[in-house]
Amino acid sequence: MRRYLVLLTLLGAALGGNPERAGSAGATQLLINPYARSSGMGGINIANTYGIESVIINPAGIALTRRTEFIFSHTRWLVGSDININAFGFAQGFKNGGTLGLAVMAFDLGQFERTTIDNPDGGIGYFSPTMLNISISYAKVFADDRIFVGATTKLIHESIPDAAANGVAFDAGVQYRDKQGNLKLGVALRNIGPQMRYRGEGLTARANLGGAGSAFTSLVSTPPASFEIPSVLLIGAAYRIGIGGEAELKARESAAGGTGGDRDYLFSIIPMLGFYANSFQNNQLGGGIELRYKNYFMIRGAYMWEPDITSKETTQNAFMGINFGATVELPFRTGENRYSTFGIDYSYRPTYFFNGTHSIGARLYL
Repeated sequence: MRRYLVLLTLLGAALGGNPERAGSAGATQLLINPYARSSGMGGINIANTYGIESVIINPAGIALTRRTEFIFSHTRWLVGSDININAFGFAQGFKNGGTLGLAVMAFDLGQFERTTIDNPDGGIGYFSPTMLNISISYAKVFADDRIFVGATTKLIHESIPDAAANGVAFDAGVQYRDKQGNLKLGVALRNIGPQMRYRGEGLTARANLGGAGSAFTSLVSTPPASFEIPSVLLIGAAYRIGIGGEAELKARESAAGGTGGDRDYLFSIIPMLGFYANSFQNNQLGGGIELRYKNYFMIRGAYMWEPDITSKETTQNAFMGINFGATVELPFRTGENRYSTFGIDYSYRPTYFFNGTHSIGARLYL
């Protein structure tokens, strides 16, 4: 496991931190977090993320879903831009300690007026671009519920009328938790894959190659440029400080809510640190805290720092770096000595441009 963690770190370090390449990557929607619980922490819960929502941060956390989990989320991205994101996830745990997850993220970018070479002013209708990410993940528990390893394969689809780009990307991650479930460490490497390229009839046009007065036309194709996807290395740590009401360590089968391996305190204070080594923008360093009353009510906040983040004029990021969120999660009985949970999550991320980003989600753990 040590070699696995070191390999992820070295690969990510080789790819990370290159702001001179900002704006040159494609498929940057892979960096968008549509889930309210983790986005309220700015994504720095690399070591502390759990459940199917982990697919966007660290796939190792999916292993903490020991039974069945569903998640739904809706995001109003940069309010005023008319961009909406809908996300769905499903995870199923197995008796061998493994968990299989499926997550879908779809973008609603609104309508655009259609133009062509012959109709540069439009008037021929509208179209809606399509952006879709489908993630298939598998994670497994090792070393007596102390080490979690996960991997994700992502299918990427983008399209406009008569042109589309399809790609594939891979994520891998590992989490470590001490025996008490208090100290947590995590590393993940995301968005590793080949270059993408647009293809389709929309990249061709008929041209008159015979000069003025000639009726001869030919189909001319414009060679599309390929583009890279934005790989990123994530490193994080968290430590849970429990206050009052300590109970025995939860058994794997009865860990309602997917927090198995943690001791049940009345109140918990969880400070977190996270580092993002980006290949196409500034590196980011974040710190935050989550406060919990049992596992019923949680509030959280984090700050993500990067060079020039405090300057609206020079920053490379639309976000101010501030993140807030809250969760209400209620248990209900589904059998003898068996409880499930239903949770509502919300997050808000202020921005320099437009009117911030709001996410709301629902989570069902059966």
